[in-house]
Amino acid sequence: MTRSLSYALLDVFTDRRFAGNPLAVVEGAHALGGDEMQAIAREFNLSETVFLLEPRDPVHTARVRIFTPATELPFAGHPTIGAAAYLAETRAGDLLSRHGVAVVLECKLGLLRCEALRGRSGVTYAELALPVVPATLAGAPDGAALADALSLAPEDIGFDGHAPTIRAAGPAFVYVPIASRAALDRARRAAPFSDVIGAAAGAFLYTRETVDPASAVHARMFANGLGIDEDPATGSAAAAFAAVALEFERPDDGEHELFIEQGYAMGRPSRITLRMTVERGALTRVAIGGQAVRVGEGRLFL
Repeated sequence: MTRSLSYALLDVFTDRRFAGNPLAVVEGAHALGGDEMQAIAREFNLSETVFLLEPRDPVHTARVRIFTPATELPFAGHPTIGAAAYLAETRAGDLLSRHGVAVVLECKLGLLRCEALRGRSGVTYAELALPVVPATLAGAPDGAALADALSLAPEDIGFDGHAPTIRAAGPAFVYVPIASRAALDRARRAAPFSDVIGAAAGAFLYTRETVDPASAVHARMFANGLGIDEDPATGSAAAAFAAVALEFERPDDGEHELFIEQGYAMGRPSRITLRMTVERGALTRVAIGGQAVRVGEGRLFL
């Protein structure tokens, strides 16, 4: 007998369809094995597909597993934001229209606590408080190696004291400051890319020259070993960017809000909200948020 599951397609980190980062959300996935989930993610061929399962603790909303076309991830931002918005809309739509809705997701990184609310435009916004503070890892490539890996000149790497680093809030990323948006637009993966990036999930390139004056940085993310080349909006990388901002910008103690724009080079403009709390010069809380819109629904035959 043919089995079938329902799924929805969402665009995340945007308030309009056909922008942001596309996401497939598969319902009722508790009967699926990891190999089946990986095959389905490869079939959708999006940067990530999230599978909703029954939670281990019934007080939580759902358990999630997240797959790229090539591998499973312990955590990713855009599937979490998209799943939280979708669950709030489909399971608590009336409440969402009047108040915010709390969504608690179980994943391999730990418990993900999200708040969802519906704006006046009718688009749902979800925000995730990370269960961990971003970590700083050793072994960042030097600027010359990164320039070679990204088809850039050495002088294109770095600005105002920002230097390449490796940070992680789940998957690790190499953070590469780029001197100008023109250089960022020129960046391309070159043959040494994977060797230079090493075990990191990708290279997160950023510059201060933005399209929207309200944005703090304009970014691109070239993936490494995930089955995709470039990602339109990378929530886990945006979350760990809080550690980059702390080191190089030295914000005062208190709460700070940054907007990260990404995806423009792919024709998928995206906007990620990053909130960070600094106490005594250290990060104590990091949250990411964004809007999500449903694009379509269907059934998946197995």
